[in-house]
Amino acid sequence: MTENNWKLVDAFFDKYDLVDHHIKSYNDFVNNRIQDIIDITEPITLENGKYTLKTGKLTIEKPYTKEADGSKSTIYPTEARLRNLNYSAHMYLEMALNEEGEDNPLENVYIGELPVMLKSDICYLNGLSGEELIEQGEDPQDLGGYFIVNGSERAVVTMEEIAPNKIILERVNEVEDRHAKAVVTSIKSGFRARITLEYKKPRKNGVFLRISFPYVPGEIPLVILLRALGLSTDQDIITAISDDNNFQMIIADDIQVSTQALKLDQKEMDGMSREEREEYMQLAAIKYIGNRVAKGMTEEYRIKRAEDVINRYLLPHMGTEEGRRHDKAIYLAEMTEMLLQVIDEQRKPHDKDHYTNKRLRVSGDLMEDLFRVAFTSLTRDMSYQLERSLSRGKELSIKQAVRSDVLTENIKHAIATGNWVGGRAGVSQLLDRTSYMGTLSHLRRVVSPLTRSQPHFEARDLHPTQFGKICPNETPEGPNCGLVKNLALMCNISKGSDEQEIKDVIESMNVLIE
Repeated sequence: MTENNWKLVDAFFDKYDLVDHHIKSYNDFVNNRIQDIIDITEPITLENGKYTLKTGKLTIEKPYTKEADGSKSTIYPTEARLRNLNYSAHMYLEMALNEEGEDNPLENVYIGELPVMLKSDICYLNGLSGEELIEQGEDPQDLGGYFIVNGSERAVVTMEEIAPNKIILERVNEVEDRHAKAVVTSIKSGFRARITLEYKKPRKNGVFLRISFPYVPGEIPLVILLRALGLSTDQDIITAISDDNNFQMIIADDIQVSTQALKLDQKEMDGMSREEREEYMQLAAIKYIGNRVAKGMTEEYRIKRAEDVINRYLLPHMGTEEGRRHDKAIYLAEMTEMLLQVIDEQRKPHDKDHYTNKRLRVSGDLMEDLFRVAFTSLTRDMSYQLERSLSRGKELSIKQAVRSDVLTENIKHAIATGNWVGGRAGVSQLLDRTSYMGTLSHLRRVVSPLTRSQPHFEARDLHPTQFGKICPNETPEGPNCGLVKNLALMCNISKGSDEQEIKDVIESMNVLIE
């Protein structure tokens, strides 16, 4: 490397640290995302709305510990390591319990502890010089980016996943060429819904296109779902999907078979107007889905449950309101055309190992998932405690209703064991202190969620798009080979943008958004 190249490397490390991706994402989590989670959580209501719990601003105090004599003392990371304590901040949330018509002032209530990442905004070591770090018993070369729980140093490793809210097209079987599927992992506020649209040759009297999504057992014909979403007539469905005659013939065959499955009363339909017929067919499609999701229940409950499942669990990233159904139908129609183009070899399937189709989830994202679940547990527990006080005729007290150990233990247990929400294991690991290089390597590790027991040859291979992002040499031997990777030395992870900010910029340029 020439002298100029080294200047470029020096300039890069003057601006960025090797563990910046962890620290910056954790700072964003602490400064913005925790408050967002609290704000969007549904407020607690008791006795059909007679009492409502209002929440306000969250305050995070820097780490301290309570001694045996009840006194409070500031705790630094070195002391936490030596005394086997948690290096964690204390959280206070503004709350007020209002009876009907009341608007009581908010009071600060202690809700629990949050493990602090070393060198983050809420850490005492943030901004200290080398001499000051030595005074506190810290290594000035230590970059931070990890937690201290029960005296142990725990690193949260970066998790690799398929890009959410993006259509991924794939061939299922190269031998059987007319079998493919389109998959979307739809994510909204931590809830993940995997929607799979599959094309395969049907058995006798079956359909080509079938779709599956959460809370609906098995697969259902795509056409029936499109009818339930508001594309009631055959023409609406065919024209929404494609202008290609060959594709339209496939859809027409599916429509014919699916219409028979709905068991429509033809005589009743003959006497209806066009609008009535459309409503009748849409209701029949909703009833079909209702028979899947709430079999054996009353018809009214089946319809309500089917509508609820469609609104909440089908493509939740597009919205969970009833008014978004037509948009979801158009999205599925576009998805169907893309899938049919793969079958007809007009379009190539996606390469799942291409880094455009991957996203990296760093500490802030993973802590956000953890906090959301822990805070939901806390609100449920608070609701239970308040209801218990009501049933016993006691005076309601917020401070007594909040059991701070619910939130603290949920978060601490996950970081201490590595068992994360969503059933993932090994997300947090004991920090490697074998050598300084080993520590840096551990903090830049990237782990794939694929199972180690299967070959996954293509996933383990080096991919050209990893150039400059993933180190081509550093990976373990054995079953983890190619699935546990490390970031390249000068790789910097970019942060996702807020959709609303982008829309505001586009609107400020007088561009219309459909």
